[in-house]
Parts: sequence; C-alpha cells; structure tokens
Amino acid sequence: MSRVLDEFRRTQLAIAALFCFLGFQYASWASRIPALKSRLDLNAGEVGLLLMVTGAGAAASFPLVAYLMRRLGARRLALVSGLCLIALLLALSVAPDYPVALLILCADGVAVGCLNVAMNAQGAALEKAHGRTAMTQLHATFSGGAFLAALVSSGMTALTSGLAPHFATASVVLLLLLVGARTRLLPDEPKDVQPVEQGAGQKGAKKRRRLAMPSAVMLWLGVAMAFAEVVEGSMNDWSALYLKDVADASSQVAPLGIAVISGTMVVARLIGDSWRSRWGDARVVRIGSAVAGTGLALALLAGGVVPALVGFACVGLGVSAVAPCLYVAAAAEGPDALSLIASMGTTGLLAGPALIGFVASVSSLAWGMGVVAASALVVSLCTTRLRWKADPEPVMSAAEQGAV
Repeated sequence: MSRVLDEFRRTQLAIAALFCFLGFQYASWASRIPALKSRLDLNAGEVGLLLMVTGAGAAASFPLVAYLMRRLGARRLALVSGLCLIALLLALSVAPDYPVALLILCADGVAVGCLNVAMNAQGAALEKAHGRTAMTQLHATFSGGAFLAALVSSGMTALTSGLAPHFATASVVLLLLLVGARTRLLPDEPKDVQPVEQGAGQKGAKKRRRLAMPSAVMLWLGVAMAFAEVVEGSMNDWSALYLKDVADASSQVAPLGIAVISGTMVVARLIGDSWRSRWGDARVVRIGSAVAGTGLALALLAGGVVPALVGFACVGLGVSAVAPCLYVAAAAEGPDALSLIASMGTTGLLAGPALIGFVASVSSLAWGMGVVAASALVVSLCTTRLRWKADPEPVMSAAEQGAV
C-alpha cells in the first residue's frame, strides 16, 4: 500500500510541477504589464490587444493541440511546450517594439494552449489510474506558481526596473521545474498507438466521432469554464494596473494584487477537496462564483487599496475550486469533453483580459473590472443548467487514502 502511495505522490508532484510552471510563467510577464506598457508606450487599448493576441494564439492552437496530442502524447507535448514558453519569456524581455511583442505573445498563447491540455490530461490520467482525487490540489500549484511569480516580481521591481534580469531569473526557475517534472510524468498510454495498427474502418469511426457535435452538457461546461477563466485571467492581468492607476497604490504594492489573489487560491485549493466532499461540487461552484462576483463588485464600489485587496481575496477564495470541479465534471463526460473544456478555459484565460482592456479604453478600468465581477456571476448561472452528481464523494481524498 505504501509503495502505491509513494508512486501516486511522486507522479502527483511531477504533474504539479507543470501546473506550477504554467502559473509562474504566466504571472511573471502578467505582473510586469505596467513595465511593458511604459517601455513600449502603450495605451489601455493597445495593452488589451496585446492580451487579445495571446488569447487568439490559444484559440488557434486547438486543432494543433489535438494533432500534437496524437503525435507526441501528453508527456512529450508538456515538455516541448514548456521549453517554448521559457524561450518566449526571454524573447519578450528584449522585444524591440510593439509588433514584435504582439508576435511573441501570440506564440505564447499557442504554447500555453498546448501545455494546458497536456497537463490536465496528465492530471485526469492520474485520477483514473489511482482512483483518487488530485485535480484540486494540482490547480493549487498553478496558483502557487502565480503567487511565487508575483513575489519575485515585486522583489525584482524593487531591485531593477529592467525586464531582462527579471525574466532571466524567472527562466531559471521554470527550467528547474521542467527538469524536476520530466522523469516522473505518466507515460502515454498504448491506446494512442492502436489506431495506427488497426484497420482504416476504425480510423474513420474515430474521425466521425471527433467531428460529432458536442452535447448540451459539454457546451454548458465549456461556457462556464470560459467565464471562470475570464475571471482568473483578468484578475492576474489587470489587478496590478487597477491598484496603480485607479486605487493609487505604489509601484511596490501594485504587484501584491496578484499575490493576494493567488495566495487565497492556493489555501482554498489545498482544502478544496474537503469542501467537495462535504457540500458537493454543485454548491462549491455556484456559491463560490457568487462570492467572487459579489465581493469584487462591492470592492469596486468602495474604492481604495484596502477594499480592492479584500475584493481580490474574495475572488481568489470564490473561484478557487470552480475550474477543478469543472474539469472533473468534464472528465466524467469523456476525453473529448476534457479537451474541449481545457481549450475553452484557455481561451477565456487569455482572451478575456483583452475584453477588459477594450472596456477600459472606452470607459474606465473600474468598469472593466466590473465585467470581471459580472463574469463570475455568469458562471454561477451557467452551472444551474448542469446535472451534478448527487454523491459528493465519488473517490477517496488524499488524506483518507493516507489514513488507510
């Protein structure tokens, strides 16, 4: 039993390193958007377009992800896309002008889309192989990576205003995470090779199955995931600018908005499985997204640095378990649903912040953040259209399994 437990833990840590990698890479450049804005002399609309091309890259990557998953498998795709993200972060630090920055972040979106699908496929395979819940804790490490990146960003900002030293330091951390994950990731299942060995008739059947229209459940899951990631992505991308430009926070305090969001998400996700066991996924998602939307809206109405940080904490607490629960629900619908949900989640994560930028350019950033609050409430409404499992404890939690 202890041998199986050790194998589960080692693999879980390896996959967690991928989640931490993505959170750290994403928040490293997102927390320095004010510096990018100043260095490239951008307005709010141009910042929004910069974020929009990242989402466009993620959207364009979806057919590519399906192809690469078949050709490389989740393990190799995760490692290759991780190396690409390190190279792109370094390239962004020396981008000479706005058009080059657009190209770099578009490619970043493609690589993020690949890594997001690959690492969630690894997480779903881990749960299936061991019959244990792992996705919520894995998503906690994404938030942990973003939290760590925000602290590193705050420290580097105090030392130097240059992006190159900061992103070079971040790249070293990212490379260490990737090397640590490499040896313990789950191997790709033999069934990925079987269609090549079997007849053309089975290939055609698989193709037809892939082209089938998604079910209503898949669509509602996808919409809920997209809006949930709009909330998470927008808070990461715009919280620093909101604190600096609207709440009049200092340059050292501004990056702490991401730290507050990510920190509360880490803590909440570490205990999220106990919430799911006690109240069920449906209540966790609906109540959590409502808390996030209402808390942020009240903070925006109050104004100021402290109310903003409290509102950001409500968002981190409320949306912490939403994405993991939606991934679990999608995995129950099959691999096609999991791929679709991951893809729509990446689109919301990367394209949603662009919408906030455009709203801010025609009105104000406060109204743009109001869109984030409304998106959280949309998640709560969407999930009322889903039929959730009545039994809130389909598999044993990590603590329960360890006790056995």
